[in-house]
Amino acid sequence: MKKPGIVASLAALVNALATLSCCLPFAFFVGLGAAGTAVYLQSLRPWMLLIAVGLLGIGFYQVRCGLRCGVRQSRIGLVLLVVATVVVLFVALFPQVIAGVLADLGGKPAP
Repeated sequence: MKKPGIVASLAALVNALATLSCCLPFAFFVGLGAAGTAVYLQSLRPWMLLIAVGLLGIGFYQVRCGLRCGVRQSRIGLVLLVVATVVVLFVALFPQVIAGVLADLGGKPAP
């Protein structure tokens, strides 16, 4: 694999966003055709957050090892790692706020 740091960052980002499915409104999932995922993923939320943090740790470790060896890091990989870290922190600390924002983005405006 050529860019493992990018893969770890993307995996952590996707995993963190998947933990939000327990907090999103039911109508949002009906629209996506996945209404039962909220009930199922609620029990997996702590594990998914733990996996996301672990994947971020792997990403930071790879960046650190690369810097120690003198390997130049790609900007997109570093930006992705920082964005993934911010998203994971917000999802872990403020899940209802993030879910509300995502629900507002996906919903129709009230008449």
